[in-house]
Parts: sequence; C-alpha cells; structure tokens
Amino acid sequence: MALSQDIDLGAEPGAHGWFGFDDTAIMHLCPHARCRLAAVHADQFPVDADLVGRLLRRQLPAYAQLPMRRVASGGTVNAVFRLGRDLSVRLPLTADGVGSVLLESRWLPRLAPLLPVAVPGVVFTGEPSDGFPFPWAVHRWLDGRPLVEGRAPDAVVRAVARFVDTFRSIDLPDAPPAHRSTPLAAVDAEARAAFESLRSFDEEIDVDAVVSTWARVTAVPYDEAQRRWIHSDLMPSNLLAANGRLGAVLDFGTVGIGDPAVDLIPAWNLCTPRSREIFRNHVDSDDLTWERGRGWAMSMAAVQLPYYRDTNPIISANARWVLRQVLTD
Repeated sequence: MALSQDIDLGAEPGAHGWFGFDDTAIMHLCPHARCRLAAVHADQFPVDADLVGRLLRRQLPAYAQLPMRRVASGGTVNAVFRLGRDLSVRLPLTADGVGSVLLESRWLPRLAPLLPVAVPGVVFTGEPSDGFPFPWAVHRWLDGRPLVEGRAPDAVVRAVARFVDTFRSIDLPDAPPAHRSTPLAAVDAEARAAFESLRSFDEEIDVDAVVSTWARVTAVPYDEAQRRWIHSDLMPSNLLAANGRLGAVLDFGTVGIGDPAVDLIPAWNLCTPRSREIFRNHVDSDDLTWERGRGWAMSMAAVQLPYYRDTNPIISANARWVLRQVLTD
C-alpha cells in the first residue's frame, strides 16, 4: 500500500493520546482492586512490542526504528501501540477484529473529508506475517484525551450531536451493513439473558427496572426505510477531547448502514441528565428514534458488563453508568 508522504517521524511520545489512559485513571474507573487492562478474550492472540517490531522490519522498514510503546487501552478489538510521535499501530486481538481493520482501510479515506472532526488517517495496511495471523494497520496518531462518562463539557456534547447528524447525511454508495444493522428486537434474547445474568453479580443495578424499560423500548416501531450511515460504536473512549472541544472520533470498524438510533447512545453512555438535554436539543431525533437509542445503549451495556467486569475497567464502568442513566428519564 502506498504510504502518506507527510509523516513527521517525531521523537518520544507523550503520556496521553488515542486510547491513552494512565494508571491512575484506570484504577479510578475500576471498582475491583485486582482489575487491570488484561486479556479480554479467551481466544486473544498474544501481542507485544517484539512482534510489532518484526512486522515493521519486514513490511514497513522505514519506520521500524521509531520509538514504540503499547498504549493502555479501553478498546476490545485491537492492541494499540504508539509509533514515534505521529503514528499508531493497530493489531486485531482476535479473528473477529480482522473485518474492522479492512473496513477502516477501505472507508476511512472516503469518510474523512465528509466529517466535521478529525478521524484516523490510514497510512498502511499490513499483511499476516512473522507469526501474526491477521491483517494489521498503521494509522496517524490523534492527540487528545478519551472522554469519560459524566464529564463531557457542554461544547463537546453539542459537537458529538453535530457529528451524529453529519454522519447520517452521508450519501456514499455501496455502503456495508453497520455492525449494529439489525432492528433492536433482533438482540432481544441476548439482551434479556445478559440482564438476568446481572442478578448473580454484586452490582447496584435495578435489574427489574432495566427489564421493564427494555420491554418498552423494544416495542417501539422501526421502519428500515429510515436506515442511514452510522458510526455504530460511539463509546466515550472513541471520542477524544482537546482544549475543551471534540478533537477526534475513533474506531470506524463498525460503520455502515443501520438504524440511526444506534448513534444516539452517547445520550446515555456519555451524558448526565442535564447534558443529555443539551444533546437531545442539538441532535435530529424524533421520540421513537430516541427511545430506540435508549434501547441500543442498554443492550450494549448489558452484554459488556458481565463480559468485561473483571478484565476491562473502562468498558465495565461505562456499562454500569449506562444501566443507571437509562432509568433516570
């Protein structure tokens, strides 16, 4: 793949950036003393700096001597390494992540000019080699701090709403189905099983109220003629803030055509009740779409919390937040 020619091969990276959380932030988010950012999947492929170095030396030797470090990440699809000052290396953790790498390589260059904030620039897409069985990618590094639930400035909330509306207005042909492209009712059985599993954990969540709310939102009608381009994974850790503003949006491996309600999930995974009103006032949404958005936020959180409870403090803390916020209005 042809490389971009304007990369600045900078020196030692700073402490934060794309998916960057320091240890203090990680421990603040995790309610279990033993919890760290550990392996999150049973079939996770082992990845370390030595492997990344071998891949670079074989396929991208001009960048193989740059300083590199693994980034503490709330992500669950890719291991992320910062390479020099201006690049990141992304390697799928499992075979399920391969599609995301290839989807981003195809669509990010086409989507980027149409969006109101910075998004990752694809510099190189690598092939399986040196014992690593999956495609991998080098992207441009984007500076900023990942957002955290309940702490987004009003200006950022408004900018997220603008991003959602802009994404829906995209009219690129041959769009793939989004990762969450089915009607909400299609995930009913999985979500209900996840809700019930929460009863076995020591969590301060009103499961009966969650189940009752879920029954209401899954009854909301959906016409597939409403389908639009959506990002499909607007988690706070995929949103970077810089200087009090929304600086970038990350992780486009789930994009495609789907229910526009899916991209309303920041109303519950990011916002407080007060900032949720700001978000709603600045995003284009009718009442039915809003309620389906609540349902999508619930379904994601219900699956995430039991799965990542002991392995990913960032995702599990956000899931707890969502399952409380969806009951507040």
